[in-house]
Amino acid sequence: MRTKLSEIKWHLMLTAIALILIIPIIFAISNSFKTLSDAYSNILNIIPSNPTLNNYLQVFSQLPFWRITLNTFLISAAVTVFKTVTSFLAAYAFVYFVFKGKNIIYFILISTIFIPFTVTMIPNYLTISSLGLSDSLLGVILPQLSDAIGIFLLRQSMRSIPRSLVEAVYLENVSHIRIMKDIILPLARPAVISTGIIFFINSWNEYVWPVLILKSQDHYTLSLALQTYVSQESGTEFTVVMAVSVMAMLPPLILYFIFQKYIIDTFTLSGLKG
Repeated sequence: MRTKLSEIKWHLMLTAIALILIIPIIFAISNSFKTLSDAYSNILNIIPSNPTLNNYLQVFSQLPFWRITLNTFLISAAVTVFKTVTSFLAAYAFVYFVFKGKNIIYFILISTIFIPFTVTMIPNYLTISSLGLSDSLLGVILPQLSDAIGIFLLRQSMRSIPRSLVEAVYLENVSHIRIMKDIILPLARPAVISTGIIFFINSWNEYVWPVLILKSQDHYTLSLALQTYVSQESGTEFTVVMAVSVMAMLPPLILYFIFQKYIIDTFTLSGLKG
């Protein structure tokens, strides 16, 4: 009975936390379908009195929404592919290669996770500016080609694969490329997929670095467009802002709901071995 009461308390607490986190999403979706007068008079009502799509139509008429969405997708897709590939290759090297100082290099690399972005922001900006890549999608992508968190997650996943399996194949003079492609990748696929989804969501929602690099509206991402629209309208047409917010958060939410099992399993597995 005591165990059941403890479980009920934990479930109630987690449910309360989940509701607190979901409320802003429900608020945004609800108000995106309201007229401005309805939103001001019934802002806390979940169901709009007179549902309308005018807010979404206004977004498409006032912003080059498809171009901005394409920019966001191109940046997120490129960053995701490069980060996933470099993380996979680095994780494989740290698990299956033997070289001097491997553990020291690994822990130095992982320690970069704790370095604040503000420390690397100015050097990265000066480098991108000197290369003439300001106000370009490549300037946003280039400093994000690798990620220590991805290396950590994929390394932990690969450490769960029996080492004897890889060593037996390696004795047959099979190349590392084939080992990665035919053995490691199929076994580590859930971790690779979930790590890629995490990279995509983080890149899709990124604001600080793009706002430093991108200047023209043709190169804007959704986060920049949302902030620019809020600044221009001074928050008066917040129902339209809610419509932009809903369209911006929809792709990451869909991806998370589809691949949430892989993401949860990857984080669970990452704590099994040091």
